Amino acid sequence: MGAGHAHKLYRHGHSPVHALPPHCKIAAVFCFVLIVVSTPREAIWAFGLYAVLIAAAAGVARIPAGFLLKRLLIEVPFVAFAVLMPFVAEGPHIDLGGLSLSVSGLWGAWNILAKGTLGVAASVLLASTTELRELLLGLQRLRMPPMLVQIASFMIRYGDVITDEMRRMRIARLSRGFEARGVRHWGVLAKSAGALFIRSYERGERVHLAMVSRGYTGTMPVLSDTRASGAQWTRAAVLPLSALAVCLLGWTL
Repeated sequence: MGAGHAHKLYRHGHSPVHALPPHCKIAAVFCFVLIVVSTPREAIWAFGLYAVLIAAAAGVARIPAGFLLKRLLIEVPFVAFAVLMPFVAEGPHIDLGGLSLSVSGLWGAWNILAKGTLGVAASVLLASTTELRELLLGLQRLRMPPMLVQIASFMIRYGDVITDEMRRMRIARLSRGFEARGVRHWGVLAKSAGALFIRSYERGERVHLAMVSRGYTGTMPVLSDTRASGAQWTRAAVLPLSALAVCLLGWTL
């Protein structure tokens, strides 16, 4: 994990949030999501305050609202599922706009939309201010099993390699006049997928042999061990502690 690896969610910046150690940000977001999930769904006002906290954190991180909102589209499938709940859930129904909707389904849909959106927003904010390499180092610092960290590292590093290989194979097919237009072309696509699998497997074997020849024994060397000071932990804890106060009010009011 020595070299950097940029990703589309990351937005380069020099804000106080960018400067925090990655394991502090991961722990803060994890605690924030747990607190949001623990909040009673009836405390609608609490979720509004959570959204304000996320917006404030994005402001401190200098992440534009458009950048954040555009990447929230990843939760569209869950929104579609939530929209169906009032129509399929059982229990008492109410008439709303000429439609008979389940009360429990409406609460369930609200619960999924509110908590899911806040969780995705917090995750997007984390990814926007932390590079993938730093995320992996942060997970390693938080004592995540080393093998899982290595698997994630290899997936990230060679995902682009495989995608690039697929792009080159597609260009090769197009240069030979091939266009998949129906079932009769599935055989060619299947052969391409098989060739891609074989090339990927062979590449993995070569990479493993190269690593072993350079002294790999099952663990990756840590080239930078970023330690967090008490002040940095305190700054990272502002978001989850503020959310915890809101959650406690939600349970007591």
